[in-house]
Amino acid sequence: MIVKLDQTWHEQVMDYLSEEPALNLFIIADIENFGYETDSQDIWADVDDNGSITGILLRYKGNYLPYAKGEINAKAFSEIINKDKSYEMLSGKKEITEQFTPFLNFERTKELYFAELKDAKALNKNSSRQNIIQADIKDVESLMELKYLIKEFSIGKTAKESLEQALSTKTGRTYFIREEDTIVSCASSTAENSLSAMIVGVCSHPEKRNKGYASLCMEALCYDILAEGKTLCLFYDNPKAGSIYKRLGFKDIGFWCMNYPLLTAESQKQQEKVL
Repeated sequence: MIVKLDQTWHEQVMDYLSEEPALNLFIIADIENFGYETDSQDIWADVDDNGSITGILLRYKGNYLPYAKGEINAKAFSEIINKDKSYEMLSGKKEITEQFTPFLNFERTKELYFAELKDAKALNKNSSRQNIIQADIKDVESLMELKYLIKEFSIGKTAKESLEQALSTKTGRTYFIREEDTIVSCASSTAENSLSAMIVGVCSHPEKRNKGYASLCMEALCYDILAEGKTLCLFYDNPKAGSIYKRLGFKDIGFWCMNYPLLTAESQKQQEKVL
């Protein structure tokens, strides 16, 4: 049975999600940040005859996140998604999202490696932190100047706003190294919640690469977040980058899929109006 959830389900929901905090990073963060009763977010659960949750679907605006510990009721959840004219993406662990393919029409799918770090055993605890600075709002402009230099990054229109929001709401932090007046390397976290956080935006200035700066920033960031009892995770699509993360102790736990729907004539018209 599919049930629309409210705050009374919170403890049971968190118990269900907490067994895999990295995989459920976005669902947990959205629930903690926005709750169960907002216009931008809805949460449903598949509940068995004993009242136990066997699957969850979260909607944040036009994005849907499904999760289950095995088989998910993809047919019933797809009926909800197909009724939403603002549906933009279904994302989650590959083994979960691929169960939706008989019921949702995907135009394209992007797969990323998904890696997790649970402890600091592989981190260099003796690394110097003398030059590592934790960013605040006043550093955003300088950080964006660095990010715009990184050709591998795709910087969206809301990137600056998102960074400011993460720093101000404490849902993300950034550690960086500066030489003279220029930030030359940084590493960030995002979607931080009580159980997990994601590492993003690890980079160095094109003229300052191969000096180990990014690794220093990332090690310090990972060490501090792990010390708070959280699990870390990250996406990557470049095996070379993956080898760097694995030296720090990250382990692959599967693939994360972002599935984009085949637009109907009506939804295409709606997007054209927006544009």
